[in-house]
Amino acid sequence: MAGIHFSFDNFKQLMDLNIGISERLDENRAESFTLLYCDFSGLDQDVVDASLMDILRTSDSIVNHGKDHFFVLPYTDKYGAEIVKKMFDEFFAKFLNSFLLSYPVDGETTEEIFATMQDSVSLFYKQDLECLDRFAKKYE
Repeated sequence: MAGIHFSFDNFKQLMDLNIGISERLDENRAESFTLLYCDFSGLDQDVVDASLMDILRTSDSIVNHGKDHFFVLPYTDKYGAEIVKKMFDEFFAKFLNSFLLSYPVDGETTEEIFATMQDSVSLFYKQDLECLDRFAKKYE
């Protein structure tokens, strides 16, 4: 399978690991990795699994909570993540609700990135990513 699947319970640790690697290796503090969210509601899980095999790289990480899938795409800026998202749209022949955030541009910590993801998906798609509540701290 292309992409490595992680348990949702380990999502925060996965993000912390990617931030730590980025801090160690990326002196320019460019977009070190991008977190891509996709809503696969209404799609058969076997077809979703086939798309993951077809589209993702072996260096990409996958975390899902039901229909909500999150992809950690290392060494991928927003432009590259948008290409991945378009590949999913083409694979399913439909526009998928999605959002992407890059580290460190869109957040310096896992909690900030998760809170921004929740706020953005809620604003743009009127969906609540309550699954991230246990990881995200709301910043005011």
